[in-house]
Amino acid sequence: MPKRYGQSCPVAKTLELIGDRWTLLIVRDLLPGTRRFQDLLSSLSGIAPNILSDRLKLMEEHALVSRRLYSEHPPRAEYELTSKGKELGVIVGALAAWGS
Repeated sequence: MPKRYGQSCPVAKTLELIGDRWTLLIVRDLLPGTRRFQDLLSSLSGIAPNILSDRLKLMEEHALVSRRLYSEHPPRAEYELTSKGKELGVIVGALAAWGS
């Protein structure tokens, strides 16, 4: 469940969506292109599958990622950043530069 700040400030509103642990790392891993759920699970060492699923659902609800089923039995999906999601690349890049 995302943290709610109860403020109309654009920074607070943004953090309500992308401020959860793992969300920006998911964006980072989707920036190069489409990834399958299992690929994301493998690349994000330490994330629980239910947390990854929750984050992806939230990101899909807010049009940051699109989900496409590539298998129905069992259901398996791949994820891709939308144009809105790709705009977060600037933020991820700035964090990477700052962290270096």
